[in-house]
Amino acid sequence: MVDLDFTYNMTFEELNGDYSQERMDSVAKALEEVLISALPQGCITVGVYEAAKSLNVDPDNVVLCILATDDEDVKDVALQIHFTLIQAFCCENDINILRVNNTRRLAQILSGGGGGGGGGGGKQSGGEPMDLHCVLVTSPHSSLWKDPALSKVNRFCRESRCMDQWVPIINLPER
Repeated sequence: MVDLDFTYNMTFEELNGDYSQERMDSVAKALEEVLISALPQGCITVGVYEAAKSLNVDPDNVVLCILATDDEDVKDVALQIHFTLIQAFCCENDINILRVNNTRRLAQILSGGGGGGGGGGGKQSGGEPMDLHCVLVTSPHSSLWKDPALSKVNRFCRESRCMDQWVPIINLPER
């Protein structure tokens, strides 16, 4: 009888899913594609209060929750409390969550200026700045949304949860 007892040692990168810069950039690009394709379909909800209302009314329709901050937002206790409540609700309802640390870039994408210099610069139609701290992506009612970019983002969120990182952070690079 042959003894097949052997040990396979995994590297640290294999154990942690190897979140290289290249992979993070790929997920950031996929997130940008999701937002750009959801925008004309009316599948974006922007703002902490508006997101809370949408989550309360139809949580099953939400496919992704994006929490966005910049460095100065870390000290905003009220915002952090809102984030904690939204995160808890999303976890309870199996909604994927991402944290984005570049609200200026997020504003460019959501104002239709996906490529850079164009767009409304994160302003609402009345000239008021958008509350970009929470953005929900919802599924269009007309059909099942089979977006490869959304699948990539969702897979990243699932893999992050498997590594006990419940709210992964993505950097949206400037364009």
